[in-house]
Amino acid sequence: MSQDITIKITDRNGQLHEVLAPTDMNLNIMELIRMYELAEEGTIGICGGMAMCASCQCYILNDKISLERNPDEEAMLWEAYHVKDNSRLGCQIPITEEIDGLEIEIAPEQ
Repeated sequence: MSQDITIKITDRNGQLHEVLAPTDMNLNIMELIRMYELAEEGTIGICGGMAMCASCQCYILNDKISLERNPDEEAMLWEAYHVKDNSRLGCQIPITEEIDGLEIEIAPEQ
């Protein structure tokens, strides 16, 4: 049985949001940020979640997920601004029960 999980997201203004995320809708972190309107319209998920724009870059603040990036994600972050060791693309992080309690910060605009 699926359940909602809690994710803490710090927006680009430094405000912390604790949001519920459904695990049964095949969503990713980028879509969750858009769903809750935590980034200005048109500034996140520009490529539609194809790992081609880095507009959904976020910083992973705890150890709920791996910092290992897939090849597409690594290539996109190689060209992006504001990249840190804990950067990931939100579109490449599926919402599953395993990431309950994840804490992220949305990276500044590119």
